[in-house]
Amino acid sequence: MHYVCAKYLFSMKGKNIFYVLTCISVCILIGAGVYEHFAVWPIAFSAPPKSLTMFQGEYAMQPASFWKLIHPMTLILFIITLVMNWRTGRRKSILTAFGIYFLMIIATFIYFVPQLMQIIGTPYTETVDTSLQKSGSLWITLSLVRAVLVLVAAFILISGLTISDSNKLDS
Repeated sequence: MHYVCAKYLFSMKGKNIFYVLTCISVCILIGAGVYEHFAVWPIAFSAPPKSLTMFQGEYAMQPASFWKLIHPMTLILFIITLVMNWRTGRRKSILTAFGIYFLMIIATFIYFVPQLMQIIGTPYTETVDTSLQKSGSLWITLSLVRAVLVLVAAFILISGLTISDSNKLDS
């Protein structure tokens, strides 16, 4: 039974299943990012620190629980998809999309998460802090650039589905 399941997963159909799952995972990332850019960040950074209350207190919004799940899952799916398609014409599309995504992850951990934690960790006051507004505005702008790069990666990845999944490459 286990042999049959493993054989199916690593067959041509298995390659397609994991490729599609990777595409879905990247699209979920994009959807969540778009939601945050329309519904969360404009409000959160409108009049900080007063407008940051959605991230503070007993019932604070906890977006990290989603991002801590989706990013590792996406990375694992990318790696599995890349391994399964290494000897196919799809390798270039997968590698390119994965490279863009991986650079985005590095930027997220080096800049976006620490900067966001610093901004939303600011203690509540009634007075609007214009330097926090500027920091939030810069964060949003750079995050939109990051979102466009992920959209490009998704387009490349999804376009790769049009390429044959048969093993044609020798290296």
